[in-house]
Amino acid sequence: MPQEYKLILKHADEPGYTADIECYLRHGGYDALKKALAMQPKDLPDGKKLSPQEQIREDVKFSGLRGRGGAGFSCGLKWSFVDRKSGKPIYLICNADESEPGTFKDRQIMYKDPHQLIEGMAIACYANDVHLAYIYIRGEMTDGAKILNRALAEARAKNFLGKNILGSGYELEIHVHRGAGAYICGEETGLIESLEGKRPYPRIKPPYFPAVLGLWMCPTIVNNVETLCNVKHIVAMGGAEFAKLGTPNNTGTRIVSLSGHVKKPGYYEIEVGKATIGELINDPKFGGGLLDGRKLKAVIPGGSSAKVFKAGEKFKLKKKGADGQMTEQEVEMLDLPYDFDSLIAAGSMSGSSAIIVIDDSADIVEALANIAEFYAHESCGQCTPCREGALWMSKALHRLTHGEGRAADADYLVKIADNIPNGRTICAFGEACSWPVQSFVGKFKDEFVAKGKADEERRAREQVKPVAATPSERHELTTAH
Repeated sequence: MPQEYKLILKHADEPGYTADIECYLRHGGYDALKKALAMQPKDLPDGKKLSPQEQIREDVKFSGLRGRGGAGFSCGLKWSFVDRKSGKPIYLICNADESEPGTFKDRQIMYKDPHQLIEGMAIACYANDVHLAYIYIRGEMTDGAKILNRALAEARAKNFLGKNILGSGYELEIHVHRGAGAYICGEETGLIESLEGKRPYPRIKPPYFPAVLGLWMCPTIVNNVETLCNVKHIVAMGGAEFAKLGTPNNTGTRIVSLSGHVKKPGYYEIEVGKATIGELINDPKFGGGLLDGRKLKAVIPGGSSAKVFKAGEKFKLKKKGADGQMTEQEVEMLDLPYDFDSLIAAGSMSGSSAIIVIDDSADIVEALANIAEFYAHESCGQCTPCREGALWMSKALHRLTHGEGRAADADYLVKIADNIPNGRTICAFGEACSWPVQSFVGKFKDEFVAKGKADEERRAREQVKPVAATPSERHELTTAH
């Protein structure tokens, strides 16, 4: 049976564990940073030397760590793209703008164990020759910003930040920057624009890949909170040991945000791929099952932008057998391993690792209308397909949920959604707003058609219904005779 495996959240929820540096140090805090700074150059067989920074970068790549913010891209590979020959300073930004609906994992780290994030950032900065870094935190997390600033001050006082850190000669400063509550700032180039003090319009890639032309047109690394925390553990245990956690190509642990119609909504840390969607929903150690008397209707597996799964859906996935050969197997939705690759193969994604459970008490049209309204509001407006399309979809769904729907609205919604993504917009927001509509309507079309048809029939009855005479009209009729 699957179990929680607490690596990042090992101490966060322990009784008596606090966010201050003294508590963190009592639990082995900053030991990984000390280890990183004490590393010596390594001799290679060809006579060359591998610097401590290169050793850390290679270890992170070997660990198989993939980004925990949404895309699931290799962290080590991302670092390898950084332009180290430009002569410009390299910056690192922690993306703490946790705004994907259904996601509430990163704030657990920042609120309960902020020094773990700072240590992970310090190691990542050292490994990439960064001397100035930023934590871009969601504007609504006012307490989180205060906690992080307090933790940064404590780290400076103990010489874990600042000049000549722990006598190593390495210098680093980290600042907290509060956003203004815009979902689009979760997109790395929109975040960079915002950090520069501009409207957060995402940049065109190419040429503006952050690793080459990022903050102030300098090489920049943008990593998620959970991703950076993992760096600390990779240095502490070694990349090879880290790679043993989870499953092949899906290494380490993930913190899953579980919400919706379950008995025990919350956040759970698991080895990647070691638990299925069904186990996360129904196992007593996790979600504890649906509310009494309810039946599963749908699951959004990776935050609101992920394509929805319908209860009972089956997928044909290729899996490697014991003999090493790839075979095609039919897998029921609840039996899908919760990892990056399985969910992509099933047509969705693990995204920000936020599972939203929908039972049979929910109106699926209302659910999609709520999601579409959010994306219509959060579009930055830079690209026409996204700016107009997101609003049109929201308006059509507003009609359907307010008695003004049409049977043809289901096809109308899909037509709009199909014309937003696939390279028509600068950033992936086009996909984020269209994928829910495509999948909800595609898998529950009968409910959208039925609601629109019922509205049409009701309006038709109202048009032919005799209009009752007013009291004054009735009085005129009676007196006339």
